[in-house]
Order: sequence, then structure tokens, then C-alpha cells
Amino acid sequence: MLRFLVSTIVNAVGLWVATSIIPQVQLTPYGGEGFWNIAGSFLVVGAVFGLVNAIIAPVIKILAFPLYIITFGLISFVINGALLIFVAWLSTQLGADVFSIDGFTSEGLEIASLGWAILAAIVMSIASFFTRAVLKVLKIR
Repeated sequence: MLRFLVSTIVNAVGLWVATSIIPQVQLTPYGGEGFWNIAGSFLVVGAVFGLVNAIIAPVIKILAFPLYIITFGLISFVINGALLIFVAWLSTQLGADVFSIDGFTSEGLEIASLGWAILAAIVMSIASFFTRAVLKVLKIR
């Protein structure tokens, strides 16, 4: 359980960095614009991203194994971007207009292109790497 909580925090920090850097990725907080609403929204979407990575990502990676070999692993960027789009769609099911990547649909999930989702996934993975390093130094696992 502690591992899932730490993973949720790491995903939330990565998502926060991605929404801060990329203007086409936006998080509209649940319940208002207060600090706790924003932090809670990032944690909820981080938990959803963690569940998607724990349940769906392994299946996709097994099915796409030949593509990993053919593309020397570069297909993982596309898969992570697609999973981020899926998380954005799931978060709109939790509440109206919660997590949006600019341009996709009119009901909260807006994606200008898959490229923005891929870029956001790359930014999230880099931010998660540094967050995990800090947590490891602090001996929080």
C-alpha cells in the first residue's frame, strides 16, 4: 500500500511538472481552485495513472513486444502517450472537464495531437525519475 501511495505522489509530481511546462496539457481541479483541491486533483489523476500503468501497460507491452524490437524500444514513447490520453479520458469520467490535453474533444479531453501527449509522457518520466531519486535519498520507498 505504501508503494502505491509513493507511486501516486511521484505520478502527481510528474503530472504537475508536465502541466506547468506544456500549455496544451491542463488540469482543471475537482471542486474549485483552492490549494487542496488542486493538490487532491493531481493526486487523484496520479493514482489513476498509476492504476493504468499497473493494469493495462503490461498487457500492451507484451502485445507490442515485436514493435519494441523493430523500433529499438522507441514505440514506448507512443505507448506512454496513448496511455496518458487514456488517463485523461478516464479522469473526465470522474468529473467534468478535469484533465485536458488541448484539442481532442469538447467535453474536457482536448488534444492538439498525439505529439503533445508523447511530450507530456516524456516530461512526466523525467520528473518522476528525479522525484524517485529525491525520495530514495530521503529513504522513503
